[in-house]
Amino acid sequence: MRLENAVAADVLERILSAYGFTMQKELSDKLGIAKSNVASWLQRGQVPGNVLVQCALDTGADVQWLVTGIFANANKSISQVAPRHSLLNGQSLITKMLQSGGKPALQRILEAYGFKTQKELSEYLGISTGTISTWVRRGFFPGDVVITCALDTGYSLEWLATGEINSSSLEKTAPPQIPMINRKILLAGKLDDDGFCYIDQSFVPDGVNLKNLNFVRSGKSSWLIEMGVNELSNGSWLLDIDGILDVYEVSRRPGNKLNITGANNGFECKVEQVTAKGMVVVKLELKI
Repeated sequence: MRLENAVAADVLERILSAYGFTMQKELSDKLGIAKSNVASWLQRGQVPGNVLVQCALDTGADVQWLVTGIFANANKSISQVAPRHSLLNGQSLITKMLQSGGKPALQRILEAYGFKTQKELSEYLGISTGTISTWVRRGFFPGDVVITCALDTGYSLEWLATGEINSSSLEKTAPPQIPMINRKILLAGKLDDDGFCYIDQSFVPDGVNLKNLNFVRSGKSSWLIEMGVNELSNGSWLLDIDGILDVYEVSRRPGNKLNITGANNGFECKVEQVTAKGMVVVKLELKI
């Protein structure tokens, strides 16, 4: 069941019941929001996914029951819902969720579904790839999708929401963590976004910051580039020369000079005449 099909008034009633509240003001105080925000959910006909996630993790209430009114185990009743024991709850929990939003949340959702690309996820959920990319750019926590994923896959809601797992949880545990990095395409001297990809950490040299690592491809060549490294040394580099980006072999020379070799030619210049955009840590070459 998708969240937009749930009746907002019924969902709100179950949230209040899970917390043991009788008034909307008690809930707004608990969540640290204005009472008018709660009233607006009823006007819009939808309770935010973030609120459902927080309620489930705060109270231990079954997420399927919160959304649909039906327990995954039909023999349960609301009085049988076990409270959740965790150091995180209330405001600290919502802060943790929001801080883990965007790219990390997307990675966990993809892993839970077993998808490798954003396109697979967008087609399954019926949303645009642009919307998914927005989660990453803005660090947005997609609460509705986290709830849907938990209901669809059976993976731990706590893990999907925060990246952490309660050891006493009986829910399906998190799969092994596989880092996801930005993918770029180098075309006509410009570097454009090309989605995301997973990377086996055994390919990455020690000391490389995975947060800054990009997979860059151009024709038959591909590189793993640690972006933001700009202290030029001998090796392969992504350089900006007169506004045009490309990957070059760099060799330092006395007098603060560089010997630069590209695909078709080589030349010598001063260090200040080029701008380093990133250091190549792994080179991949397609042989046909």
